[in-house]
Amino acid sequence: MPPTVLDASALLAYLHEEPGAEVVADAIANGTTISAVNLAEALSTIARSGLDPAQLADDFRRDGLLDGAIEVEPLTDVDAIEIGRLRPLTLDAGLSLGDRACLALARRLDATALTADRAWEHVAVDVELRQIR
Repeated sequence: MPPTVLDASALLAYLHEEPGAEVVADAIANGTTISAVNLAEALSTIARSGLDPAQLADDFRRDGLLDGAIEVEPLTDVDAIEIGRLRPLTLDAGLSLGDRACLALARRLDATALTADRAWEHVAVDVELRQIR
């Protein structure tokens, strides 16, 4: 399997055992990456349900997910420039800053971006995209 970068929607699908979770599980088993921005987005979504993001991150580390099977990459200045460059290319599809952070990281790492977000189907970017469902 080629190197992969997870979008927040892909990580959340895996955590909630939603359709496509098996695709994410395969990526995790082979070692995958997530941007710190997308991790923050996923933890923010989970926090809305009342769970403590710090405790959840600790649980992920203890279970070998974070900083193990899923490597967390910081946002770099190169990524920030790419996120800005992607804005006009993705505006009509409604991609968020987090979506563009995933794409920027995938481009930097020459990896496939995994997402559950159907809006990405309508974006013409120079990054390999894979829908998980």
